[in-house]
Amino acid sequence: MTVTTRRLGATDLKIAPLALGGNVFGWTADKTASFGVLDAFVEGGGVLIDTADVYSAWVDGHEGGESESMIGEWLRTSGKRDQVLIATKVGMLAGKGGEKLAPARIAAAAEASLRRLGTDRIDLYYAHQDDDAVGQEDVLAAFGKLIDAGKVRVIGASNFHAARLKSAVDLAKANTTLPRYDALQPEYNLVSRSRFEGELQDYCVQENIAVLPYYGLASGFLTGKYRSADDFGKSVRGGRMQPFLDGSGPAVLSAMDDVAAETGATLPQIALAWLMAQDGVAAPIASATSVDQLRDLLPAMTLELSQDQLDRLTQAGA
Repeated sequence: MTVTTRRLGATDLKIAPLALGGNVFGWTADKTASFGVLDAFVEGGGVLIDTADVYSAWVDGHEGGESESMIGEWLRTSGKRDQVLIATKVGMLAGKGGEKLAPARIAAAAEASLRRLGTDRIDLYYAHQDDDAVGQEDVLAAFGKLIDAGKVRVIGASNFHAARLKSAVDLAKANTTLPRYDALQPEYNLVSRSRFEGELQDYCVQENIAVLPYYGLASGFLTGKYRSADDFGKSVRGGRMQPFLDGSGPAVLSAMDDVAAETGATLPQIALAWLMAQDGVAAPIASATSVDQLRDLLPAMTLELSQDQLDRLTQAGA
């Protein structure tokens, strides 16, 4: 399988059209499973591995950083640091330096992430959420210090509304000493579209800001395994599926079933291929807890849906 890489927005970084979500590492994927998935991702042509300092602080007995530590151990034992790009985030895990995007917190969190990852640089460092209690100029200046020190290559924004993303980019345009957000990580998939489509998507396309959507498979709904409330017990995420069933979910699954019959592709592959074809999207993010799951996702990188198929999927979720 030959994977064509894409440029990450206006940066010099190049990635495959699928990013690997690291939220499961050290949580629902143990060391053996995590290492297997990471190896298979690289072997399949993958490049960008996405994590965050807060993964997986929501688990009893965890404090955050578990995913970064697992990835760091894999990087050290595999020797594959130079074959991948690492994205991580700051802004949801309180700790040394304060909370959210306080400049001292950004500096301390970056050092902690670098230590857990066992690397000297973060390729893509996100503000995990907006923080209107701190001036955006101060936030960008804190990121700029990390870039100047060679500890961060490019920065991105996650969960930002259009107005706040635009005001941050405008600041960087007005003051060339400040770095620009070159990537956006929003929630976006076939059944969750309203937070991204419209003004935010148009702005990212206009400014060449790379979009890397999370929840590309809608927490597993778009795999097709949750077709009624009776299916909710199939995973720890089952309880999240009711809104999809109450909304456009059944129509989307029906359209996906039709496309699957036409192409021979699986539903996860179709869901991700649809995202890859949307304006501004550089790579959706998807996670896997086993090599088999990961291998079912990889063919999405080379799956080309026809315009008619893309239109039918889009209309089903409208």
